[in-house]
Amino acid sequence: MVRRLPPLAAIRAFEAAARTENFTAAAAELGMTQAAVSYQVKSLEERLGAPLFVREKGRARLTPLGARLLPSLTGAFDAIEAAFASHREEDETLLTVTTTHTFANTWLAWRLGGFQMEHPDLAVRMTTSNDVVDLRAGDADIAIRAGTAEWEGLERHRLFESGFTPVASPCCVAEAERRLGRPLEPRDMPSQTMISPSDSWWQQWFTDNGVAVDDQVQRRPGVLLDNQANEGHAAMGGQGFALLTPLLWKGDIAAGRLVMPFPDRVSARGWAYWLVYPKERRMVPKVKRFREWLLAEMAMALAEDDGGWRHAHTAAAAE
Repeated sequence: MVRRLPPLAAIRAFEAAARTENFTAAAAELGMTQAAVSYQVKSLEERLGAPLFVREKGRARLTPLGARLLPSLTGAFDAIEAAFASHREEDETLLTVTTTHTFANTWLAWRLGGFQMEHPDLAVRMTTSNDVVDLRAGDADIAIRAGTAEWEGLERHRLFESGFTPVASPCCVAEAERRLGRPLEPRDMPSQTMISPSDSWWQQWFTDNGVAVDDQVQRRPGVLLDNQANEGHAAMGGQGFALLTPLLWKGDIAAGRLVMPFPDRVSARGWAYWLVYPKERRMVPKVKRFREWLLAEMAMALAEDDGGWRHAHTAAAAE
């Protein structure tokens, strides 16, 4: 249906002038000049083919037609204002964060409640997706993404480098070393059960550690999972060795659910985790509060990091 409406600017000018009974007051309310208000009202009168005001000194008195139109138009503008006010209220009190399945499950979900407790007036909703969400379309307020920061029009804050190294359950490592009769070495990995063996990051780790492998290693059957969160839990279940980012699994490693056989051999591929949002929303209060909280939390996590994580983080801090 095509709406046959006069120009909205003309309707706004008439409603303000009619409500205040003064063109000068209407101009101040709308941020226009008095001449501009008069022009808009005149254009509406010409469209209707009838006068809306009787001009008097210091006052604009409505004609019967103007008096009949005013209540409906004022009510319509009140409804529009209420609709936007409702949106503003929701926008100011609800923060929607989108991130990857891995970052949500291994790091953010464990800490997000702390942010909400610090800001009890702000509700927080977290959504997970490995697809790139359109922040400008309002699908979320802020995103935490993994990649090389090639996102046009977004402000970016580098959180940490996405290093990776083989990790497995204690029983899996113990069984491998029992069969070998010695501690595991990088050259032993191609003969072990690898989770997602076709992942090109395995080839990267082999290359970085001087391990020669043929194409058969990556083509052999194995458990194929679509994200690191699932791979880490499969590793904890004793299903083989997974390439994991140590920082994200620090708690499970500390608790003994996972073991890093080569803590000083952490590879990197130029990927990092980033906090991103549209540049024009930088100073929106809820975005600013979350940014400050997350950067502080990440700084603490990196400061507490040691041992097998130092290599990856030193490289990240150097940038």
